[in-house]
Amino acid sequence: MVDGAERPAIAGPVKIATTGLNLWYAHAQALFDVSLDIPAGQVTALIGPSGCGKSTFLRCLNRMNDVIEGVRIEGKVRINDRDIYAPATDVVALRKKVGMVFQKSNPFPKSIFDNVAYGPRLHGLRDRGRLAEIVEHCLIRAGLWDEVKDRLDASAIGLSGGQQQRLCIARALAVDPEILLMDEPASALDPRATARIEDLIGELRGEYTIVIVTHNMQQAGRVSDFTAFFYEGVMVEFGATRQIFTKPRCERTENYITGRFG
Repeated sequence: MVDGAERPAIAGPVKIATTGLNLWYAHAQALFDVSLDIPAGQVTALIGPSGCGKSTFLRCLNRMNDVIEGVRIEGKVRINDRDIYAPATDVVALRKKVGMVFQKSNPFPKSIFDNVAYGPRLHGLRDRGRLAEIVEHCLIRAGLWDEVKDRLDASAIGLSGGQQQRLCIARALAVDPEILLMDEPASALDPRATARIEDLIGELRGEYTIVIVTHNMQQAGRVSDFTAFFYEGVMVEFGATRQIFTKPRCERTENYITGRFG
């Protein structure tokens, strides 16, 4: 079992590093000494049964847990070797760098154009021509441009579920992040829309560091380069996805992968 004193090694540059990360919701501890290096420009999947701490861990990476009353965090989370929980951290700037896509698509009740332009406008960009360039570029990156280019002024609420999720990805890309966090981004989608999201993750690999929470182990196997298995708030095992799925080092990982629990 991996614990806070034993950090799994990876080859190549590290984008995110957590050390001895513990988290409590009031008096209930949800994460226990999680030490993990997440490689730059790769897709890392977080797997494990419901309630195991994977989404809690994900939200630590852009301080989304800050908004939950009673949360207490110990340990370090470093991005580009900077402690994001240091007192001087600009949380707005952090969340610009670390975008997030949620399980349930959450487009704003605005036009398609205004959804994507929202972030750049929030950060002070007012030039309509530059905004239009960003919107087009991000919708292309999200694989949505050809479907919506003739109705950018239409409400985003009228899009299908899969289109809404890709719009949310385009909105996250619009502020030029370095990291994308995805919390079960395809769990509410049909198989065709799920396949499009998975294809999109593959297309974004390399340009962004992507961390995805998924309950679908087949999906983790398809989209990720590395996988971390969480159980009861502990990161049990981390490694290359192929190794985790074919030759796990820990019996508990093997039991979960083979469906003996979870």
